[in-house]
Amino acid sequence: MKPRILITKQLDQQVLNYLSSFCDYTVSEKLPREDLIEQIGEYDGLLTTKVKVDDELLVKAHQLKIVSNIAVGYDNYDVQAIKKHRIMATHTPEVLDETVADLVFAIVLASARRISELDEYVKKGEWNKDDEESLFGKDVYGATMGIVGLGRIGQKVARRATLGFGMNVIYHNRTKNKEVEEDLGIRYEELDSLLKQSDFVVLMTPLTKETLHLIGKREFDLMKRDSIFINCARGQVIDQQALIKALKEKQIAGAGLDVFEKEPIDKDNELLKMKNVLTLPHIGSATKKTRLAMQMLAAENIVAGLTGNKPQNLISELKMDF
Repeated sequence: MKPRILITKQLDQQVLNYLSSFCDYTVSEKLPREDLIEQIGEYDGLLTTKVKVDDELLVKAHQLKIVSNIAVGYDNYDVQAIKKHRIMATHTPEVLDETVADLVFAIVLASARRISELDEYVKKGEWNKDDEESLFGKDVYGATMGIVGLGRIGQKVARRATLGFGMNVIYHNRTKNKEVEEDLGIRYEELDSLLKQSDFVVLMTPLTKETLHLIGKREFDLMKRDSIFINCARGQVIDQQALIKALKEKQIAGAGLDVFEKEPIDKDNELLKMKNVLTLPHIGSATKKTRLAMQMLAAENIVAGLTGNKPQNLISELKMDF
């Protein structure tokens, strides 16, 4: 008898074909949480994106062996509850790194040269040849970029910055990475020092208890008045109200955001009214090729766990447990 998996997101047919060789599956894309909790006991695996996997769910998951996230982040996992119930939990790192790094740099360039704002300016018929200085942006080439969080994606952003744009890159991370420092000619700085020096502050940290509201009023006050703040990490890593205040008071020059504290962002949020803020709908990995690769990796992870093998992409907190 094949193991049974519950899938909470519609997947590409080739991914479903792969899964069907090993498992019986049910796709329930908009299953209410109360129904999920009631039904989870029937399944051996859960393939998901945003479902909260916590004790409330797992106490009902009598035969669940593995949960597989179609994402690199896993803040929907209650890691302690997963450990307590001895459930394998996986994610999809690496396959989206280059794509996200591309987007980060697109936001850097678009924010610096005010691409979205000036596109609208032209389309509205407001272009006046006498407006030269009012159209000025900020140079990227040769500027200082401070990267907060030098994980895989942060390293790829640093590579684009140093090798492609001759930028002076500094970084802050939980641990220093001497190998990357030597390879790319970047240097480590304490967070406060990084904020004071950077023309572009790029936030790339995961969301944890330690990074919740890592950047708030005090941190924005340290930044240069002509600096641009980029967040492609998680919305909750910054204090959004503090960001709004910093922008209003011209403590910083602008921001480029792919993530928000609440998603989708409220239509009346003040950030949407600011010309110096670029806002995107959390599209870090949003290309067809990358999303398919993420789905397939998540499928391979769950199949491994259900066929007696150790999944390749167990979350770091579980690598020693299985």
